[in-house]
Amino acid sequence: MELGIGMFGDVSFDTKTGKYRDASVKLNEILDQVKLMDEVGLDVFAMGEHHREDYAVSSPEILLASAASITKNIKLASGVTVLSSSEPVKVYQNFSTIDLISKGRAEIFVGRGSFIESFPLFGYDLSDYNQLFEEKLDLLLKINNEENVSWSGILRRPMENQTVYPRAYNEGKLPIWIAVGGTPESVLRAAKLGLPLIVAIIGGMPRQFKNLIDFYKQEYLRAGHDESKMQIAIHSHTFVSDDQKDIDQYFFNYKSQMDRIGKSRGWAPYTKEQYEGGRSEDGALFIGSANQVSDKIAEMKELFGLTRFIGHMDVGDPAHDVMMKSIELFGEKVAPEVR
Repeated sequence: MELGIGMFGDVSFDTKTGKYRDASVKLNEILDQVKLMDEVGLDVFAMGEHHREDYAVSSPEILLASAASITKNIKLASGVTVLSSSEPVKVYQNFSTIDLISKGRAEIFVGRGSFIESFPLFGYDLSDYNQLFEEKLDLLLKINNEENVSWSGILRRPMENQTVYPRAYNEGKLPIWIAVGGTPESVLRAAKLGLPLIVAIIGGMPRQFKNLIDFYKQEYLRAGHDESKMQIAIHSHTFVSDDQKDIDQYFFNYKSQMDRIGKSRGWAPYTKEQYEGGRSEDGALFIGSANQVSDKIAEMKELFGLTRFIGHMDVGDPAHDVMMKSIELFGEKVAPEVR
């Protein structure tokens, strides 16, 4: 099973200055962290896309290209590309460029996005939310699979016998995963297309997702796809420390970001009880000692038949040295134990 780390590039708010932390500092910290992930033998790094003041990364492709130049083995993915408000031609071009720089290590996780800031920002109508994704995914897959593209849709002008350059490192094709939050329609789409599935499990109990993943497996096989090529991943909030003080402190980072997001979504303030419930054996937070986290991931592998686990590790913008220690433990203790 592959193990990796995902990030959104959270930047914390300084109540003394009334400002968010310097995005430049955060971006360079992320690059140091990805370099360490590669050095400790992790398999994947996934970088999210947001268009808000409390996140430093709006263009994952640029950061991943920088990471490609300082790493040797780790796969570099978006986590996720909000495809509904992106141009598929440019998405392919950007990731094929990363793929060429990294000699075949680029991947795309595409999703509809749980944040909607990109839609008005790029001039898209939210009422087209679903149709935009379906149409753009269809075009992206066609570009990925065919050198000369002829395509037509409703919301975008057609393409007639056009080739998109540069072509990706491995015969022009990039790994494309479908990232979902738990809707059966999205899971069914991935299964019918025979695309790898990554499920965000960030709340509740992971076991609640078993029927959904079993549904994917059933429909994947029903569509006639090769079982040996089936890939399933989950993406969950993760933090590793063998020091209980760090685990207790991480609650405050976690709460700050959950409350900031929740304020606009009508959520109640995040509590310590929720945090400890999520950390429990049945909860969705992979936050604890190296042994606790590795045991929990191994259980998920057994439960779902996972081929990949992505631990989302920078919620609330923990200090750089704390992040580096968590990454080191994840790579040197958790990953070998799970494997």
